[in-house]
Amino acid sequence: MMRNDINFAMVAMVRSSGALESINVETNATEHSMLKNNGIPWYNNSLQHHFTNESGASSSKPDSLSKSGALYDWSPAVRSVILSSFYWCYVLSQVVGGIATQYFGTKKVFGWSQFATALCSVCIPVGADIHYTVVIILRSVQGFASGLTWPAMYAIVGFWIPLAERSRFMSSFQGFSIGIGLTYPLCGFIINEFGWRYVFYTTGSLGMLWCILWYYLAFNTPKEHPRISTKEFEYIEFTVSAEAKEALGMKVPWKSILTSLPVWAVAITTFGRIWIHYIFIVCGPNFMKNILKFNYQANGVLSGMPFICSYASSVLFCYVADKIILNHWLGITNVRKLFTALSQVIPGILIYWIGYIDTNIGLLLVVWFVAVALITASYAGAMAMIVDMAPNLAGPVLAFCQTIHMSASFLSPLVSGLIITNESSIEQWRSVFGVSSAIAILSYGFFQIYGTAEVQIWNFPPPRTDSSAEESQILKRKDEDAMPKHLL
Repeated sequence: MMRNDINFAMVAMVRSSGALESINVETNATEHSMLKNNGIPWYNNSLQHHFTNESGASSSKPDSLSKSGALYDWSPAVRSVILSSFYWCYVLSQVVGGIATQYFGTKKVFGWSQFATALCSVCIPVGADIHYTVVIILRSVQGFASGLTWPAMYAIVGFWIPLAERSRFMSSFQGFSIGIGLTYPLCGFIINEFGWRYVFYTTGSLGMLWCILWYYLAFNTPKEHPRISTKEFEYIEFTVSAEAKEALGMKVPWKSILTSLPVWAVAITTFGRIWIHYIFIVCGPNFMKNILKFNYQANGVLSGMPFICSYASSVLFCYVADKIILNHWLGITNVRKLFTALSQVIPGILIYWIGYIDTNIGLLLVVWFVAVALITASYAGAMAMIVDMAPNLAGPVLAFCQTIHMSASFLSPLVSGLIITNESSIEQWRSVFGVSSAIAILSYGFFQIYGTAEVQIWNFPPPRTDSSAEESQILKRKDEDAMPKHLL
């Protein structure tokens, strides 16, 4: 919620570039002064279409402009920088998160990172009044803090979740889809009733409340939990200990990972998926406002619902993929490629088509929903392949792939902001959709060639043949000979 609240709030914070073209500078400055000093909303007849419903009747609440408190003359380029600033430091903090978790544990790293993110959310309205650079700084801090969370989440899985239950548990990481699906309708309601400032106050407050619950409910290991039952503790310890010992102390072969074509195949194809996904996440509300002319509440519901559907579809895709593998209908590599193609090639085609069906709103929304729902098929495809090819090194491989593919999360809105100078121009939106389509489809091509689910040779620790290892084996045999037979 705290990551994506600004994507929707921005449409209420900033004046439309299309509307600004019809207003001279003097009038604009005068109205801005009136707004700042007297709280009178900036309004012009050229913007009236934003405040009317499809029948042409005036809305009783003009999209919350009377309650917004301020409207900013930020250019599309500035807006794209603000929206993408979260992901600059998010990408850079992945490795930091892994190191910090190793020293301080998931509870502290995850909890404090979320608290920092929540505090920045509460401060964004004040920062926006000061200057947009303050918002960029706050979003960058949020991005760095949030980047610590993924390594922290993966670290705690090994201690708590038995191998037989991990596929089901990993679907909980798709909670971000639920967060987006709930955030956009909530933002639409808040903006319409109270103004955009309360979007950040609400998400920030919820984030801080979550931190309190996390502090009392979350623990790094079952051994640290004060309320765990003996039966559950023994079950978890028995089922996770054997696997943990196999990779314990294994040195990460970074050179092999960095030079592995299958690893790069996952990183590159996922870059294309993230690119197209963030067009829907970040640019979607803006498209629905300026092209489809939805009011804030309708915009919120229609922007958020596809992501609720995508969570359900991710569970379905993982279930179907497991069934195909268990019944040997396809090999694991072919299953991963099939679902990766579903998550990129088809959405890539659909997003290109969206730019040319803007006059048929019903069909456009159906295509929009289908494209977003299909994107999550990657969790049965390329994302699952990380564990297939490197089960002992899934964390380091994920960290590397995440560093590569999450760069698309800030490049995607940044490039879109450079292309779109007039947000009411469908031609410019078509260019954005066309670029996204090409990236999604072409990046999959590399995966089709080099992607494989076969376990890589560097996944296993190198055999030890030194004298100390031989000595250890001799001592071990002596201990076994001396041990009573009933204990062997």
